[in-house]
Amino acid sequence: MDAQDKHAKWLIGEMEMGRMSRREFLGRSTAIGLAMGVGTGLFDAAHAATPKKGGHMRLAMGHGATSDTLDPATIANGLQWVVSYGVANTLTELDAQGNLVGALATEWSSSPDAKVWTFKLRDGVEFHNGKTMTTEDVIASLNYHRGEESTSVGKPVMDAVTEIKADGNTIVVTLASGNADFPFNFNEVTFGIYPAKDNGIDWQAGGSGGYILKNEQPGQRYEFERNPNYWKDGAAHADTIDLQSITDPAARQNALITGEVDCIDRVELKTLSLMERNPNIVIEEGAGPLHYTFPMLTKVAPFDNVHLRKALKYSINRQDIVDKILFGHGVVGNDHPIGPSYRYHAEDIEQLSYDPDKARHHYEKSGLGDIEINLSASDAAYSGALDAAVLFQASAKAAGININVVREPNDGYWSDVWMNKPWSASYWGGYSTEDTMLTTGFAPGAAWNDTQWDHPRFNELLVSARAELDEGLRAEMYREIQVILRDEGGNIVPMFANEVHARNDKIAHGDLSWVRGFDGRRILERWWMV
Repeated sequence: MDAQDKHAKWLIGEMEMGRMSRREFLGRSTAIGLAMGVGTGLFDAAHAATPKKGGHMRLAMGHGATSDTLDPATIANGLQWVVSYGVANTLTELDAQGNLVGALATEWSSSPDAKVWTFKLRDGVEFHNGKTMTTEDVIASLNYHRGEESTSVGKPVMDAVTEIKADGNTIVVTLASGNADFPFNFNEVTFGIYPAKDNGIDWQAGGSGGYILKNEQPGQRYEFERNPNYWKDGAAHADTIDLQSITDPAARQNALITGEVDCIDRVELKTLSLMERNPNIVIEEGAGPLHYTFPMLTKVAPFDNVHLRKALKYSINRQDIVDKILFGHGVVGNDHPIGPSYRYHAEDIEQLSYDPDKARHHYEKSGLGDIEINLSASDAAYSGALDAAVLFQASAKAAGININVVREPNDGYWSDVWMNKPWSASYWGGYSTEDTMLTTGFAPGAAWNDTQWDHPRFNELLVSARAELDEGLRAEMYREIQVILRDEGGNIVPMFANEVHARNDKIAHGDLSWVRGFDGRRILERWWMV
């Protein structure tokens, strides 16, 4: 970087911090030899990157169902995540670089064996109902996911907790065994903090988030006003926000093109090149843990047959699906959820590839004979899920396996099809750590164990890896877990997809998180109107 570039970068920094006027910025940029037009362009870029208060933000997502609820125990899709992060805070959160930072907890520490964790709480936080947050509220919010009768998606994580108690303005969480990554769990939306009420929590009242929910049409539309008493500086910029569900990809993109909304997620990849030609639209893309799947209920015939599962794994042409569904915006999967963005991704294990001969071999060993296998799919799972199922059907036919693709309705897909039909299309946004992903999606009895997976060696490794503080040994354990799921698991993971969203020039943001779409699902408080 030469002296002019360094000076220009310094000027932009001063502008972004609000320490320089437009006149001074343009004068100094001219003084270092930048043309007036270049200086004006730099000013406009710097100005757009400076958060502004005010305005009305309009967002649309390709998620949502009329059965949606904001009960933190049952939040399932991306729309619910965004709404919940808007109205409630968590103890910790991930910044745009993936670092764990404090939110309602200002600091935390553990015992040497990572079994006892202490979280210091932030003072003076006010809930939307006017109540000041106390340790009682935090403990009630965490206990909401504990107990034998709990059906919460967070129950597998909290099953390891033996005690939660208050100590002044801190809470102390004791685990049955060590967990080196335990604080990462508390950045997940499931563990939002709400006011305590009647031996439970009042999640309907909202939490302490940057936005107050003023109107709710479950799974369809949510309208917000900025919380005037929000504790977090430099966040929650727009005065009002309208967030709606538009599950049809063409309708969602048309809403952006015609100016009905300012930003959409799940951009239709097959028409992405056309969107890119529009000078008023900005396409942004990043790789994270998002993966698309075909989960089988392994306790339900015929998917309880490991040879059938292996036959199906060899009968799918993953690269063909990546090319035709993701159009290159992703990479092939290997039938486990630990993709390239994870710390312990085992890139050295052999990649399963399309092999009709091996598929036919395992199909014959299954002893099932000539049967037709139903695969339920809908684009509610992800854009292109139906087409991916049809491609799977075609590649399996070459191995003599007959797949019948069942087209399911979009509305009600997550309540009526996923985890109810024996084989379906699905997706996972992923989690910040391997343990959270594996515990939530594969632990025995987990609410979202969508393959009914229960494997003795896997179960043993899951607990051991969680407590292991030696990085090398931990990596070996997670490697073996990935091999087990690849070879025996009930989940076919053909691809890891990039997150792709599109926005107009009326909306702006800082550094983006790609842990999940829409800026780690925290778009409501992180973005602003220009």
